[in-house]
Amino acid sequence: MHYLVNKLIINMSVSALVTVSAMDVLVACEIKSGERLTPVIDLYTSEGCSSCPPADQWLSTLKGKPVVAQAFHVAYWDYIGWKDPFANPAYTNRQKNVAEANKLSGIYTPQLVRNGHDWRNWGQPWQAVDSTAPSHTAITLRRTERADAFEAQVTPESTIGTWTAYWTVTEHNHSSRVRAGENAGEFLKHDFVVRQYVPVGSYKGTQTLKFYAIPEQEDHPRQINLVISNSQTGETLQAVSLQCS
Repeated sequence: MHYLVNKLIINMSVSALVTVSAMDVLVACEIKSGERLTPVIDLYTSEGCSSCPPADQWLSTLKGKPVVAQAFHVAYWDYIGWKDPFANPAYTNRQKNVAEANKLSGIYTPQLVRNGHDWRNWGQPWQAVDSTAPSHTAITLRRTERADAFEAQVTPESTIGTWTAYWTVTEHNHSSRVRAGENAGEFLKHDFVVRQYVPVGSYKGTQTLKFYAIPEQEDHPRQINLVISNSQTGETLQAVSLQCS
């Protein structure tokens, strides 16, 4: 009897330790922005576009770099016979807004956008992506009370008027065996795939933003991204990307 009681107490103690340890991990998952602007690289792509795979492959080379990389799969290629499983009409609308801001005559794939500006000088090493521009906003992003809850404190410089923000969840290690369209028969691999996109409006001064992400998928490491821009100019003020183990 004493043996069973002692075993029960030991098991309960171990369980309590595991629970406290898990809570400590949640609290510890945090990132703070630096003094330099973190580059934001957006790729507009589609599994139905034969010229897109090289751009997808190049984007994957940014894994592990201090960058916010986002692959927005657009839906307007779906009509030729292959429905991109990662496409969302909202991403097409976002690309149209980017084209308007850049005074482009239309939209195209693959399109790379760097810090809000159309960028055709991609395909190069990291040095071409990195930014030496100073940051105009400080961001502290952390995971809060549960695995899918996040909170960010955003502190813009006093000279910044109104600013806007959006969240994304991106995931690595996705793939598809394409059976129709321009890439029929190809096996495509994707990283930084945007799985959730949430614009959160305009603000002034220091603010605390909260975000609830879609559940994490096993075998698809995710990044929680927050991008802050100047409402008047569209200039990227700062961005962070958080990946919790």
